[in-house]
Amino acid sequence: MTADQPALRIAFAPGVTTAKWTRSWTERHPEISIEVFPVAQPDGVAVLHERRADVSFVRLPVERDGLNVIPLYREVAVLVVPRDSEHAASPVLTEAQVTGLGNVAEFSPEGSVKDAVALVAAGVGALRLPHSIARLHARKDVVAVPIEDAAETEIALTWLQDERSDLIDEFVGIVRGRTAASSRAVPTPPTAKVRPTREPRKPTKRSAPGGGRSGRGRPAGKRGR
Repeated sequence: MTADQPALRIAFAPGVTTAKWTRSWTERHPEISIEVFPVAQPDGVAVLHERRADVSFVRLPVERDGLNVIPLYREVAVLVVPRDSEHAASPVLTEAQVTGLGNVAEFSPEGSVKDAVALVAAGVGALRLPHSIARLHARKDVVAVPIEDAAETEIALTWLQDERSDLIDEFVGIVRGRTAASSRAVPTPPTAKVRPTREPRKPTKRSAPGGGRSGRGRPAGKRGR
């Protein structure tokens, strides 16, 4: 990709899967590059304001001032417990059961989830996480049990309200379910312009001096007496 070729930059929060949308983009616009990169949860909006990303998949809530936000899907909360815990074999847990456990740490975007899960594996309490985050940090010595009546978290697509482009509009359309048949035109990489070859101009007949036609002229009229 060169500097003058268009590209779409996509940021995503930990645990968010963008594959189905980026795959659709590549199938429809193989000539236009995309850059997909992860960002920490607190930086999901910052990368937009810093113009490091065109769109960002975030986990709500976020500061919405100056943003367009499209909620996409919800994810259940789970409780990560040691595999040898009495609750590890439970198909689901309730909020009441979780509260009764006592030593339960909450998900913190600023903290190290990997370290927190390691503490659970070592037998130090339990950890409540969004399901996708728990799946991202899965280990053989812990189990993630759904909390059936817990509040769900929500994933959303965001971009700046004052940042409009054909690339952003097209990607937002794909995420919203716009079909390929109704897909909008987007800019393509510049190509060299080929100037058409001109055929030589055919010579034209030039007029004879005096404005008459070339060749035999008219007979001269008789002069008056």
